[in-house]
Amino acid sequence: MRIACLGGGPAGLYFAISMKLRDPAHDIVVIERNKAGDTFGWGVVFSDQTLANLTANDPVSAGTIADSFAHWDDIEVVVGENRIRSTGHGFIGIGRKRLLNILQDRARELGVSLLFETEFDDDVAAYADYDLVVAADGINSRIRTRYADKFAVDIQTRANKFMWLGTARLFDAFEFIFEQTDAGWIWAHAYRFDDTRSTFIVECSESTWRGLGFDTISQAEAIAAVEAIFARHLAGEALLTNAAHLSGPASWINFRRIMCGQWSFDNVVLLGDAAHTAHFSIGSGTKLALEDAIKLAAVLDAIDARDPAALARGLADYQAERHLEVLKIQNSARNSTEWFETLDRYLGFEPIQFAYSLLTRSQRVSHENLRLRDPVWLGEVERWFAGNKQPAPPMFQPFTLRDLTLPNRIVVSPVLTYQADAQGRVGAFHLVHYGARAQGGAGLVMAEMTAVTPDGRITPACPGLWHDDQIAGWRVINDFVHTATHAKIGVQLGHAGARGATQVPQGNRYDVPLTHDAWPLLSASALPWHPDGQVPAAMTPADMDRVRDAFVAAARRADAAGFDLIELQAGHGFLLSSFITPLMNRRDDAFGGDISARLAWPVSVVRAVRAAWPAHKPLAMRISAHDWQDGGIHPADSVAIGAAFAAAGADIIDVSSGETSFNAKPVFGRMYQTPFSDRIRNEAHVATMAVGNIYEPDHVNSILASGRADLVALGRPHLVNPMWTLHAAAELGYRGVHVPAAYATGQIQLAQNKKRAADALIG
Repeated sequence: MRIACLGGGPAGLYFAISMKLRDPAHDIVVIERNKAGDTFGWGVVFSDQTLANLTANDPVSAGTIADSFAHWDDIEVVVGENRIRSTGHGFIGIGRKRLLNILQDRARELGVSLLFETEFDDDVAAYADYDLVVAADGINSRIRTRYADKFAVDIQTRANKFMWLGTARLFDAFEFIFEQTDAGWIWAHAYRFDDTRSTFIVECSESTWRGLGFDTISQAEAIAAVEAIFARHLAGEALLTNAAHLSGPASWINFRRIMCGQWSFDNVVLLGDAAHTAHFSIGSGTKLALEDAIKLAAVLDAIDARDPAALARGLADYQAERHLEVLKIQNSARNSTEWFETLDRYLGFEPIQFAYSLLTRSQRVSHENLRLRDPVWLGEVERWFAGNKQPAPPMFQPFTLRDLTLPNRIVVSPVLTYQADAQGRVGAFHLVHYGARAQGGAGLVMAEMTAVTPDGRITPACPGLWHDDQIAGWRVINDFVHTATHAKIGVQLGHAGARGATQVPQGNRYDVPLTHDAWPLLSASALPWHPDGQVPAAMTPADMDRVRDAFVAAARRADAAGFDLIELQAGHGFLLSSFITPLMNRRDDAFGGDISARLAWPVSVVRAVRAAWPAHKPLAMRISAHDWQDGGIHPADSVAIGAAFAAAGADIIDVSSGETSFNAKPVFGRMYQTPFSDRIRNEAHVATMAVGNIYEPDHVNSILASGRADLVALGRPHLVNPMWTLHAAAELGYRGVHVPAAYATGQIQLAQNKKRAADALIG
């Protein structure tokens, strides 16, 4: 093949090397506009896995790269006068210039033509003589820009400002250094990459950047100002730049997250940063570029790439195989980016929790991962979380709301069972169902959404508390939970609104409207939730008074039934939620319009229920923090929603999302709703419960220790494993959880088996 690589960074060079290794007959030219020695940035960070991939692909260059690495194990978080250090992280770094020199030498050795100080044309027609054109021209790719429509380019400019500098100060750890100025906080990401230099990336919010006057001064002045701010950390060394024009504007940058829906067209393909970027705070940009190069070379080697049809299939396979890995890294990078962009949330944390939150910010490093890296330090975290009492994994620490103390922080989510009788009464199924989950070790078991009126049911098989006859069945369940277990039990009270009068689900068929015996529906506005559903009536003031009274009466019955806690369902498109979301609320009266008006009636329900519910018992609120649709609720709105409910008497916000529109398009993923809980907890300063694709003990402990929630609710894991919490305790080697006497020997055996399995993995 004749191949033109446009761009002489790591991506283009390593692809050329990888192709030549597979077939020396390939005619490859790398065209680079800069000089051979020019580079931007200072050091790059690799993982052991990346080095292993390089070694498998080209042992020669990998060996030279490995010989040039700087190694360190520690991360130090410095906030003001506080220094928190943990070890076992195993970083390896190399100077970007040294990496380029190694790759240039290896490419020349293999017969690749390198053209430096050569401008390339951004019109691909100029390369008609080549079989393949590889656009490896970086984050500012001219090829991607010119053909943006063909690549389906999505560029998001992030909020913070940063400047990439270097210094002769040699750090012995990867240091995150936070300094407070009169204009706000500014911080550095600092690490040594060889025996003479360290990278020193300075970052701050735009408001701090402007407040410090960086928008009006030259680069030389900005560097001098940053040197003064971080002077005590630089040990007398200067900050250095490899960008030109020190007298000109400062080289502050807003990071651009780039995603492309299509990575190729015809015989043109994007590689590395030209196709996708990952924020510098997780150090994976070069890793992605090199691994892209390996995969593209491997795919092309397996086909006759001079055949246009075969080339098209190969380039599609390359994107398909790399897209998922890139997406994982970008998701982690987004989490990390947002942590630094919302730093103010965490600055009130104790230093040890601040450091823990920073280390786990991307969700790639978890609680048990930190235990493997530095068990001593994680033990300090767990002792701090326990208030210097008996240390235990965070999930097994008690939590108190009003006078209710939960024995641990695991909650069984309210999940519909569709097993009530025609009168909305619970029976033997519910006793076994909720009793089993209470015996399984969870601190709080939440009963499913329970209707406050007959027309507030979702299906004919949903339970209720609209009549005194429904109290007794719940009382039997609650008495069992209180006498046979250490768990507490709550109930979610709700009104289905526009989502009512549906059939009992069959298989995966949910939200199918009843075809007969349907009851009339109410909602904030006369808008059906389901496209084929019944159009509800817009609530009148009289309807609002009646339903509010029904919530109050149901709360009193919940108390009579012996529930320890109630949660009001104000999410997922049900009645209270229909007022909150603009997707369902189109009213033009006092209950429609801005967020405060849309909250007015739901808040009045909370106040009324709080007044009727015993003062010593807590009240929770379930909300949808994100509608996942344009024109709907977004996470920023959820802070105001959580704060409003807390002011009205709610003690904890159960933070979910979605289902407010049949057309919503949520972005699912592991712990995908936890950031919404984090935001409400740490901006509205109210206790929260995290939910949503949380299924491992490691998830739970990471969420709690990092201050992203106070309780963690798991629904589906408890459906198939009522004793999820006891299994988690056995897995973690924790013996402090209550086990019913009848099951004690089983728990002992489970713990022994888990330990043997863990020891076998280590051995």
